[in-house]
Amino acid sequence: MLSGGKAPSSAFGPNPEYSPHAEVIHDAAASCPLRDGYQAPFHRNHPPSVDALCQVLRANLGLRGGFILQFEDPAFKDQLTNLTDIRDLPEERATLKVLFTTDAACSDSTLDTASLPSLSSGESDSQHWPEPFPIPEFSHDVELTLQEANGRYAKYGSVLMIPKGMKTDILDTLADSMSKISPYPERQHYENVAKALVEKHPSLKEPGCGKGWYGWFHSLKFKLGNYRQKLSAAGCPEVRVNKRKEEAKGPRMKKSKKGEVHYCPDPPEGLSDEDMEEKRRMMEVEVLKKEPDHQQIDELMSATFSKRRKEIVGHQPLIGDVIARWPAMFCERQVRAEFKRVVSTDLLESFLDGLDELAPRLLEVYEAATKSAKKPALKAILDCLKKDDTNERRRTAALLGLPHYLREEPSDIIRMCDAHGETLAEAMEGMQLGLLIGYEGDNQDPFPHEVFNVAVVVEGTVVLHNFKDVPSSFAMLLGIIYCVNLEYPRAMKYPFEFLQRVVMKIKPDQASARVHGIRNKLLRYNL
Repeated sequence: MLSGGKAPSSAFGPNPEYSPHAEVIHDAAASCPLRDGYQAPFHRNHPPSVDALCQVLRANLGLRGGFILQFEDPAFKDQLTNLTDIRDLPEERATLKVLFTTDAACSDSTLDTASLPSLSSGESDSQHWPEPFPIPEFSHDVELTLQEANGRYAKYGSVLMIPKGMKTDILDTLADSMSKISPYPERQHYENVAKALVEKHPSLKEPGCGKGWYGWFHSLKFKLGNYRQKLSAAGCPEVRVNKRKEEAKGPRMKKSKKGEVHYCPDPPEGLSDEDMEEKRRMMEVEVLKKEPDHQQIDELMSATFSKRRKEIVGHQPLIGDVIARWPAMFCERQVRAEFKRVVSTDLLESFLDGLDELAPRLLEVYEAATKSAKKPALKAILDCLKKDDTNERRRTAALLGLPHYLREEPSDIIRMCDAHGETLAEAMEGMQLGLLIGYEGDNQDPFPHEVFNVAVVVEGTVVLHNFKDVPSSFAMLLGIIYCVNLEYPRAMKYPFEFLQRVVMKIKPDQASARVHGIRNKLLRYNL
């Protein structure tokens, strides 16, 4: 807490400490449960090449999309090194890291070549776009027609002249399947579905069209637009939230923009809006108790998730109104839980693990950028780090240097203040969203040697505080942005996008050109 002002106290007292997860290395002699459920031993003999090893991983673990392999190289003190020659692997045991380069997977996995664990089907309850897209079965008469037409195509190369009713049936069926994954597909999703359709039923290819599926691509876009109207009328929350009011002039579309998996979910089966409101009131009462039941609060927050997202996404309330209605959400425990419900990823683990992986290369990139003397603020951060080079300070330097490297101005988002020399009101003046880093005593450095308190500020209100390090508070700020459905601040749009897409690997394939550029530099420094 900063002197001269009073920050709201947490309902749960001190924030629970973060315990980093331990990496599990499996026994080399163990058998590995494969994806299809059978048990089969994984022998010590290496595949003959890196490509052959990739094929083993794809076949046994169901990995899709592009990825590169890294291994812990004993010659370089077990530092991760890109695997380009199978002969580079250690003889006895090798630990591989799979780095996905497409949206086929948004996280990396640590695998042991001596025992390959199965991928758990229960890690996430979300639905992701499959590639290739599984074309559903159409009505019986359409399937019979397509079967006969596909035979003629294989024999004579003739395509089907599609009756209007049949095309409508095909588009309706595809639209229904696509909307179950997301009612707002992106361009590449439409393309994947159109490609998969003509690959399964080549008689549906368009004559005179090079790709053979481009017309289906446009038809699907129009069909999904009409289908969303039906979903809205049926009460689908994610679509209904965008229903235009008569007095509104085209409000901005509310849809997942930051990789949210459960953006505006359907209510739980068997729970009415009145039931969820009653549970919300129970949560309010429990939070006010001197010793609240955390387990009960967890259950109540989970049960009311749909209602909360509907209010936050649909009505866009002020932060004060959100705190008044959902006071339990504003503590570290519940921010992490809410973030996992929205994104299906653990907030602190994915943030800190990704940061630890990238921090050494980020600092190298920063060092190279300061040689031209064009980034004095970035150089000051690196000079400050040299005075006391610890892992936590390396994390802090990597985070605080990011906006300066990306040519952004962070002064309205990240502020330092003397915890006993300034009032809270003075320190937060004009802050709409950001971190307030408090220190004790005199500090002339870009970031303090010891942090007294870090607070997360939204709309001039302290929503979280009592953090003792900058990296964890950065993760909490990102978590609050997702939980309250805020946009990234314009002054630090690209640093936050970098944290999302590169550090946490949430929708990494949709990075902007600037973020894609720094990611490529980091890859070059890893070679």
